Amino acid sequence: MSVWLVRAGKNGEREDFALENGVAVIGWDELPDLARANSREKLADMMQQSYPDEKKMTVANFLGQVWAFRGRIEKDDLIVLPLKTRSMIAIGKCKGAYKYESENPPGARHTRTVKWIREDIPREAFGQDVLYSFGAFMTVCQIQRNNAEQRIQAVLEGRRDPLIPPGGTGVIEPEDIDLEQYAADQIRQYIARKFKGHELAQIVSQVLRAEGYQTEVSSPGRDGGVDILAGKGLMGFDAPRLCVQVKSGDAPIDVSVFRELRGVMEDRRAEQGLLVSWSGFTRAAMEEARRQFFQIRLWDAGTLVEKLLTNYDKLTEERRAELPLKRIWALVSEEE
Repeated sequence: MSVWLVRAGKNGEREDFALENGVAVIGWDELPDLARANSREKLADMMQQSYPDEKKMTVANFLGQVWAFRGRIEKDDLIVLPLKTRSMIAIGKCKGAYKYESENPPGARHTRTVKWIREDIPREAFGQDVLYSFGAFMTVCQIQRNNAEQRIQAVLEGRRDPLIPPGGTGVIEPEDIDLEQYAADQIRQYIARKFKGHELAQIVSQVLRAEGYQTEVSSPGRDGGVDILAGKGLMGFDAPRLCVQVKSGDAPIDVSVFRELRGVMEDRRAEQGLLVSWSGFTRAAMEEARRQFFQIRLWDAGTLVEKLLTNYDKLTEERRAELPLKRIWALVSEEE
């Protein structure tokens, strides 16, 4: 059994399509049906015809990825899809040969059938070296460093990655990884260690204050279904008025917690709610949130880290000391 990274769009545009339709998909829409490309050499010819103006190295890079998707992934190999639209990892098993589906939307016509096993695995479930591999810039690549196959299988079975901690940071060249995602993962792991329960609610409160809210944080212990009350204006009386629930546990939040928050909002006469879950949300909770778009919003770990980075300079000096970050600039490659 091999493990393959297969993305679904640079910004996760085709993630929902892949998960809902039980497929792995890639782009390269300029390529026709690859069924007749039964060798790497034949695929190379098709590549040259489809991308006549691309540089030779770019076409070679395309060829390696598309051939892996077309010809190297085998039945029962694991497919890893790091989700961009939420801070989770989806993993499934390949169940079919390559198929070209001309009726699919752009970016989803080259497919492999996949039985998705889990789509709600928190990034913190894996060691940093495995996350390095998940952060590769490639759309398709094999993941095999540092006994990755057995470690990913362990997480799938509900066990802990055996190299967390202290082992295996792995050695990966900087150009092979998404440095922005790597930095975000480091920050997330630090927050997960340092700020549990009530402390995570304090972090959320400071972010809301930085965004112009007055907040009141419940005392540790029983919170009556709400961790933070927040409102606009000098005294916090102005709309929007929020009830905020913060969950720092290891499991994704299901729809029942979402509905409990809605009930608390009615009791507190709050127009809107915010549900923060460090470990993300189940599909049912996310679908419910879409229906309640103008009432309740969801923040997972990725969203909270983004909000922290945006508002970092507005946090208190004490909080910045507890969460020491430094802004850096990096040159973006022209091919990105």
